[in-house]
Amino acid sequence: MKKTTIGERSVGCDEPIYFIADISANHDGDLERAKKLIRLAAHAGADAAKFQNFRASKIVSDHGFRSLAGQLSHQSSWRMSVFEVYQAASIPFEWAPELSEECEEAGVHYFSSPYDFEAVNELEAFFAAIKIGSGDITWLEIIRLIASKGKPVILATGASTLEEVQRAVEAILELNPELVLMQCNTSYTASPDNFDHIHLNVLKTYAELYPQVVLGLSDHTAGHATVLGAVALGARVIEKHFTDDTNREGPDHLFSMDPDSWREMVDRTRELERALGSPEKKIASNETETVAIQRRCLRAVQKIETGSTLTREMITVLRPAQAGAIEPHEIEDVVGSTALVDVPAHEALEWKMFRN
Repeated sequence: MKKTTIGERSVGCDEPIYFIADISANHDGDLERAKKLIRLAAHAGADAAKFQNFRASKIVSDHGFRSLAGQLSHQSSWRMSVFEVYQAASIPFEWAPELSEECEEAGVHYFSSPYDFEAVNELEAFFAAIKIGSGDITWLEIIRLIASKGKPVILATGASTLEEVQRAVEAILELNPELVLMQCNTSYTASPDNFDHIHLNVLKTYAELYPQVVLGLSDHTAGHATVLGAVALGARVIEKHFTDDTNREGPDHLFSMDPDSWREMVDRTRELERALGSPEKKIASNETETVAIQRRCLRAVQKIETGSTLTREMITVLRPAQAGAIEPHEIEDVVGSTALVDVPAHEALEWKMFRN
């Protein structure tokens, strides 16, 4: 797996997991609250604070949603119309300089998912990377525009087929090799049943198809199982929604993480990174003493006199494994050899004591 660079950070193989706190609509229309969430996310261990830049009229059709047979999925609990919710959650473009400055002061990267051409063109200068949300995976026009900006591209692939993913990835890679490809499931209902639909093993498919890109996970499940599983399968970028209170009213708070759960996720992931370690199988440095106390060596059942021929009955196999002693897998090689010295009962057998 290759690496990419987001800001000054190297992201990818053999690098620490890169955590993106998706603040999304959890700013609740308040710039100062957005800044507060940036600071909280940084303190909880996030590497980036991500927002979403859209204008309701540029992302949803009021007529189209009203024509559906009611609001579906996670939108079914919204009290306002879909258009009204998007309108309320919209971030003014004018916030970008202040959000970028706040992120810099907090020591995290700032970027966004821009959902229309103007948002991409007017705001990309502020972004360390640009995220393409799952819902736009079939809109190749905006995918190519984002890829053309020369910033690292993060592509979420929820609710899509492999063919759709391949088409989007190819469009990006034609213009920009700096890609993070994220497995995602776009059910935002916070239901425990969602674990049945995460399909982390898709990361294996992505790794096989695109060994040159960095893998990631955009996740909306509770707890840390999905994140830890993704990291074990090779994901190097993790995105989760972030808020300060999951009980607040709003479209994204319910399935977001609060600062305590975020810190727990980061801490457990750092432990997993350490535990994954090296692919080389060897005796670890902290196992050297257990090699002696848990392994066995060959020992004399009785006194073995000089000149006697060693038989299997003269040998027992017991712990501890004394340094320099003959190991159990060599027992057939030593049987039949001649003792060169007297060997006391219970003594560990060494090759220098015998001649074949």
